Amino acid sequence: MSVTVRSFAKINLGLYIGARRDDGFHDLRTVYQTIALHDIIRVSIERGSAIEIRSEDPRVPKDESNTCHRIVERVMAALNAKGRVIIEIEKRLPVKGGLGGASGNAVAALLALERVLKKELPGAERLRIAAEVGSDLPLFLIGGTVLGVGRGEEVFPLPDLPPTPVLIATPEIAVSTPKAFKDWDEAVELRSTPAAEGGRPHTVSSKLTPSSASDRILMSGRALSAWLNTQSNSKSGKGLSGVPARGRGRAETPLLDLVRTGIENDFEQVVFPQYPELREVKRVLERTGAFYASLSGSGSAIYGLFRTQTAAEKAAAKLEKSGTPAQATTTLTRRQYWKKIFDC
Repeated sequence: MSVTVRSFAKINLGLYIGARRDDGFHDLRTVYQTIALHDIIRVSIERGSAIEIRSEDPRVPKDESNTCHRIVERVMAALNAKGRVIIEIEKRLPVKGGLGGASGNAVAALLALERVLKKELPGAERLRIAAEVGSDLPLFLIGGTVLGVGRGEEVFPLPDLPPTPVLIATPEIAVSTPKAFKDWDEAVELRSTPAAEGGRPHTVSSKLTPSSASDRILMSGRALSAWLNTQSNSKSGKGLSGVPARGRGRAETPLLDLVRTGIENDFEQVVFPQYPELREVKRVLERTGAFYASLSGSGSAIYGLFRTQTAAEKAAAKLEKSGTPAQATTTLTRRQYWKKIFDC
């Protein structure tokens, strides 16, 4: 028996980096949002044992380092299942693009495997195993709009943002997440020390203040709390944007309210100086009508949120013409996410 599922991508609506923890990870605050771009995952079981990864994309690891391999190994043990598991990965998303491709693939493989085996793990067990494999995995067990805390693996469903046109630009640059975190730590440390010998000024952004690690997390939490309050209030009045709920449309107001909290992705401060072409892509999106544009995760994908699908498609065409791969798509609510996963 074989089961085919969609493996959706995510973007980060803001990403705040806090202090480095004793376990080597950082405290994070982010709002994950699933989008309609996806890979395809096929899982089947034959007689025998072992796990086999198949993909025509040479960038996809075929060994134990693949997140699909790691999660399937754990699920098979947890369900006391036997057999040779074959996982076929049809890549449509960029590798190391900040869209959660590998993480989404792993969760899709988990869901497909359960269907093949006709067994299901308890929800809490699913989340535990997913968090063991990687910080981004648990969000794909919820879908829609999701709050991520801890190192990103502690996830909580938020009120769904309405489907919104989004453009995903995928420059052919691979950004290493571990290196991006390392660069962040070095930048914060440099900012916290006196000027270098000879009085040479630091080139690090003034936003990287040494005392702000825990404060930034606290402030981000307050901003998100304020935004959530506006969502309940906007049902009968105005949200933070000052736009009446019935004025510019309910589909637009919640995102505008979130944008106006000042959400930002801290990784931009260390990634953009190394890859100025990514900063320019963000500027192009803003100039072509995106009401919000940002790096997703540590990149290299840049996304823009638009008011209409037509505007997103026009911006995508402009980027494509200049040589930057881009695709217009839409965000997915939680209900849409779960409906489309198995609709292959």
